[in-house]
Order: sequence, then structure tokens, then C-alpha cells
Amino acid sequence: MVPVFVMVLLMWAQEIVDLVPGVDLDQYGIRPREGEGLPGVLAAPFLHGGFDHLIANTGAFLVLGLLIAVTTRRYPAVTIGVALLGGLATWLVAGENTVHIGASGLVYGYAAFLVAWGVLTRRVLSVVVATVVVLMYGSIALGVLPVQPGVSWQGHLFGALTGVLMAFVLRGRQERGQGGTDRR
Repeated sequence: MVPVFVMVLLMWAQEIVDLVPGVDLDQYGIRPREGEGLPGVLAAPFLHGGFDHLIANTGAFLVLGLLIAVTTRRYPAVTIGVALLGGLATWLVAGENTVHIGASGLVYGYAAFLVAWGVLTRRVLSVVVATVVVLMYGSIALGVLPVQPGVSWQGHLFGALTGVLMAFVLRGRQERGQGGTDRR
């Protein structure tokens, strides 16, 4: 559970640093198909376009991240997989002359992972968690469509897709005895 809180603390610390006059860390987000924008794959989840953006992501990030940490013990693997793969896909596909920032790619990845994990494992707790996620966060599914200017629908889409991918990968590792045990 500690890594979830540490990530949120780092997000908030970064946003506070961004208040310093002349500091603009948001420029270091994902800049598609630019070599200088590739490190943004790692930085983007910590960067937000202001406190409104950060607040909008923090609640869902905490809830979904803690659900993964507590019910599956796979938080680090899911976070690294979604951030790297989803970020790389965004870097490859998103429009030029844009900068993609925010933790919402992880939020979408976490939600998709939890739903897919429930379907794949069919364990009671995982199915209950998946159902709660669908009921609480199902409306975010529209965020994968290019309907709102200035919102990284690519980050949302690839976050969700890599969340599902991570569920398949980690489920396969569990079946082969390499992934630890799922909490019941």
C-alpha cells in the first residue's frame, strides 16, 4: 500500500514545485515521436496541468491503486507495465506538437486491470472488486474516445488496453506458479 501513497505524494510535490515562478515541469510530459519526449513516458503520471487536474486524478488513483495493492499484491507490476507500455503507445500514436501529462492513463489502466482480473481469475473477491469498479467508474469508458479537446484520449485508451494486457500477463504468470497468490 505504501507505493500508492508515495506516488500520490510525488504527484502533489511536483505540482507544488510547479508553483515556483519560472518552473514548468509539465513540459517534460510525453511529446509524441520526439526523442526528447520519450523520457516523458516515465514522468507523465507525476505531472498535472494544475491542481484541478491533480485533484481529479488523485481520488480514483488512490481507490483503484489501493484495490490492486490490497486484493492482488500486483501493484508494482501493474503500475510499471501500464505506465511504460501505455506511455510508449501514446508516444507512438498521439498527435504531433502535443504534450501528454497526468495520472489518468494509470487510472484507466488500473480500472481495466481490476475488471479483467475479476473476469480472468473468477475468484469471489476479484469479481466483487470488478463489479464495484464497473459501477463506480464505468462512466470513464467514454474517456477513450476523442470527444473532449485537450484531453489525452490516447493516454486513456492505451492505459486501459495495457491494464487488460497486464491482467492476462500476470494471470499467466500465476498459473505457471511465478506470480504469487491472489488474496481471497
